[in-house]
Amino acid sequence: MTSYVFITGGVVSSLGKGITSACLGAILESRGLSISMIKLDPYLNVDPGTMSPFQHGEVFVTEDGTETDLDLGHYERFVRTTTGRDSNFTTGRIYESVIAKERRGDYLGATVQVIPHITDEIKKSVKKGAGDADICLVEIGGTVGDIESLPFLEAIRQMGIELGHDRVVYIHLTLIPFIRTSSEIKTKPTQHSVKELRSIGIQPDILVCRSEQVLPSEHRKKIALFTNVPEAAVISAYDVDDLYKIPAMLKDQGLDEIVSKQLRLDLPTADLSEWDEVVRAKQNPKSEVNIAMVGKYVGLRDSYISLSEALLHGGIHTRTRVNIHYMESQDIEEKGVDCLHGMDGIVVPGGFGDRGIEGKIAAVQYARENNVPYLGICLGLQLAVIEAGRNLAGFDGAHSTEFVRGTPHPVVALITEWETEAGEREQRSEESDFGGTMRLGAQKVSLVDGSLVASVYGKEEVYERHRHRYEVNNNYREALENAGIRFTGLSVDDLVEMIEIPDHPWFVASQFHPEFTSNPRDGHPLFTGFILAARLHHSGEMPQVAQA
Repeated sequence: MTSYVFITGGVVSSLGKGITSACLGAILESRGLSISMIKLDPYLNVDPGTMSPFQHGEVFVTEDGTETDLDLGHYERFVRTTTGRDSNFTTGRIYESVIAKERRGDYLGATVQVIPHITDEIKKSVKKGAGDADICLVEIGGTVGDIESLPFLEAIRQMGIELGHDRVVYIHLTLIPFIRTSSEIKTKPTQHSVKELRSIGIQPDILVCRSEQVLPSEHRKKIALFTNVPEAAVISAYDVDDLYKIPAMLKDQGLDEIVSKQLRLDLPTADLSEWDEVVRAKQNPKSEVNIAMVGKYVGLRDSYISLSEALLHGGIHTRTRVNIHYMESQDIEEKGVDCLHGMDGIVVPGGFGDRGIEGKIAAVQYARENNVPYLGICLGLQLAVIEAGRNLAGFDGAHSTEFVRGTPHPVVALITEWETEAGEREQRSEESDFGGTMRLGAQKVSLVDGSLVASVYGKEEVYERHRHRYEVNNNYREALENAGIRFTGLSVDDLVEMIEIPDHPWFVASQFHPEFTSNPRDGHPLFTGFILAARLHHSGEMPQVAQA
C-alpha cells in the first residue's frame, strides 16, 4: 500500500522543490524503499513540449517519449526510477481529460465543477502515477497562494483526509531571507506562507527552510512556535557548493527519519556511501578541462541542465574538473570563433529555429579543422552533417529544410514516416502540430562494429531517448561517406543515429539525447569518453586520428 509525501513551496518559486524531492527520494531509496515520483504543474499547457526554454528551461524526455518538466530529470539523476507519462500532470492535461469525459457523457449530465471533478481527476492521476511503489513523492509546482495551484492543493488536502495521517506527509519548502544591510535573518515570510497553506486546510508536518547559511537554533524555535511544526521538523536547507552533498545534509538533520516515523515504517539506516563517493570524486579531481557549450539558450542555464550535469558526471567518473563555458552561438556569428581558442572540447546541443545556426556551424568547423574533441547532440549532429556537406563534400548551400526550405542540397530534411520501438508506423508533415509530433522516447540504435562509438559504449546495441523532427537525408549518405563522414549508428528503419570522423581524434555526434540517461552514480559512456578525450587534448597527448 503506497504512502504519499507531498512537497509544496512558498514565498517564491525556484527554491529547489525538485531537488529536495529528489534528494529525499534518494535517502528513502537507500533505506530499502521503492520510490515513485510525480510532478504536478499548474500551468495550462498540456505538456511543456512547446514552451520556450527561456521561460521554462529544458524539456526532459522520458523513456516512453513524454515531454516533461525538467524536475523529472532531477528525479532520475537522484533516484533509480524511470519516470514516464504518469509522472507529470499539468492543469492543461487534467482539464483536457475532464472535458473529454464530459463530452462523452461520462458524468451522466452532472454539472462539471472544480470540486469534485477536477480534484477527483488529480487524485486519480496521482494514484495512477504512484503505481505499486512503497512511497510516492509528489511535488506541486508553483507557490502557495497562486490561484493556478489551488485545485492541486485541494486535491492533496483531500488525500490526507481519505488516507489518514499515517499514510500522508506534507512538506513545505520556504525561503528564509537574509537582509545584508541589517545582517538579519527574517522568518516572517515563512510564517505567512504556512499561514496561507493552513488557511486552505493543510498543516505542514515538515518545513524545509532555504537559506544562505545554516539556520540558527533560535530561529528554528521561533519558526516552530509560529507554524505549529515541531522544532526537529524545521530543516535548514542552506546553500552548499555541490548539489550532490544535499542528500547527506538532509539526512544529517533527520528528514528521512521524521518521514518514516510518521508513516510508521521500520527501516534500516540510510546508506549514502554511493553519494559520498560521488562527492569525493567531484571534490578531488586529478585533471581539469575547459568545455565550450555553444548554444542558443545559454541566457538560462536550466535550458541545458541535463547536458550540463552529464558533462559533470563525465568529470566525476574520470576524476576531472569540468569547467563549462556557455557561449551564445549568435555571438560567434557576429564576432567569430576566437572565443573557442583554448577549449579542450566543444559541445553543440539541440535546439529549434534558425537563430544562431551559422554560429553553431562555425563552431563545428572549428572543432573539425583544429582537432578539438567534438560532441554534437541532436541538432549538433545535423549541423555537423551540414558543415561536412558544405566543406568536405562540396555541396554549396547545403542546409536543413527546417531552416532553408529551398536549399539546393537538403542534407537534413523532414522525414514523414518512421517506425517506433514498438514496430508501429508514425507520420508527420509540415502541417503537423508542434506538440507531440516528434520522434520521441527511447529507441534502439545499432552501432557499427569497430567504430569509435561501439568502443566507447562497449556494445553494439543501445537504447537512447530522442526528441527531434528532422533527420539526415539518406540520399546524401554515400556522398558524405566518400567525403569522410562515417555513419556509425542507425535506427531500426535505417535512419542516421550517430556519426564520427575517422580522420579526427574524437569527433562524435548523436541524433538522440544521451544526457537524459546520465546520472552521477553511473555516468554515461559518451560523456565519459568525451571528457577523457578532452583531458588528452588538454595535456597534448591526443592522437591525431580516432582510436576505436
